[in-house]
Amino acid sequence: MRAYYCDEFILPLPPGHRFPMQKYRLLRDRVAREMPGVELHVPPAASDGQLALAHTPDYLDRVCRGLLTAPEQRELGFPWSEAMVERARRSVGATISAARAAHSEGVAVNLAGGTHHAYASKGSGFCVFNDAVVAARLMQAERRARRVVLIDLDVHQGNGSAAIVRDDPSIFTLSLHAAGNFPFRKEEGDLDVALPDGTGDGPYLEALRMALDALDARFDAGFAIFLAGADPHEGDRLGRLKLSLAGLAERDRMVLAWAWRRRVPVAVTMAGGYGHRIEDTCAVHAQTVGLASAHWARWQGTRAASRAAETLG
Repeated sequence: MRAYYCDEFILPLPPGHRFPMQKYRLLRDRVAREMPGVELHVPPAASDGQLALAHTPDYLDRVCRGLLTAPEQRELGFPWSEAMVERARRSVGATISAARAAHSEGVAVNLAGGTHHAYASKGSGFCVFNDAVVAARLMQAERRARRVVLIDLDVHQGNGSAAIVRDDPSIFTLSLHAAGNFPFRKEEGDLDVALPDGTGDGPYLEALRMALDALDARFDAGFAIFLAGADPHEGDRLGRLKLSLAGLAERDRMVLAWAWRRRVPVAVTMAGGYGHRIEDTCAVHAQTVGLASAHWARWQGTRAASRAAETLG
C-alpha cells in the first residue's frame, strides 16, 4: 500500500505551541519500522490550480504572498512563513496522491492531512488549505469519480468542508463529532451527528453504523475520503468522546468494511490528534494505517483472483 508523508517539510512554530508537529515524523518512523508492506513516498506540492478547486483566488494570493492579517493568523493558529505555505501545499499534495493511488489500488494513505476547518476564503483551526475538498474535486475533474463522500470522524466537525461544498450535490459530507467541541459555531453538512461528551465506544459505534446506513440511503458514492482523526481517543487533550484504542480500531474497520462491500476506493487521512502522550496519538494513527494496509491486501487478492479467472477463461 502506498502512504505519502510530508514531515520533512517542517512548519516552524514558536516554543510551547500546542500543535504536535513531531507526531508526523514519529508516525512515519513507526510505519517504516513495523509495516514493511507500506511504501512511503514524498508527494508533490499542490499547485495553485489544484488549490483553486476549493479556495478563492484572493485567499490563495494572500496566503502565498504572506499578506494574512494578524487576526487571520490567530484564527489559523499558525504564524505565517514560506515554510508554512510549502508544508500546507505538500499536505494537500499527499491527499491528492493518496486519492489517485486509491482509485487504482483500492486504498492509500496520507500520513498527515484532514485539514477540514479551512474555508474557501480563510484558514482556521490549524488548517491552511482544505485537502479533502481539493482532492475530491480533482478526482471529479480527472473523471476518476463522479460522486465523492467525505467521511469525517475527527472529533471536531468539518465546518470548512461543509461550507465549501454546501451547494455541491456531488460531494457528500458525513461528520460524527463532539457537540460541545470546536468549532463552537457548526456549519450545516449533509449528515451531521453531534455526540455528547463521554459518549464511549458502544454508543459511538452504533451512531456510526446508523450514519453509514443513512449515507447509503441518501448518496451513491463512487469514491470516499476518510478523515480518521485520533482525537476521539480517551487520552486526547482536545477530544471529549472517550473512545478506547479498540473502539477506534472498530471504527476504522466499519468504514473500511463499508467501502469494501460497495467496492468504493478510499483515501485515508490522519486528521487531528493531540494526546496528552504523543505516543498514544501515534498508536491510534498507526493502527489506522495498519488496518488500511490489510484492506489494501484484500483488494489486491480479489484483483489477482479476477485476473487468474480471466486467464483460465
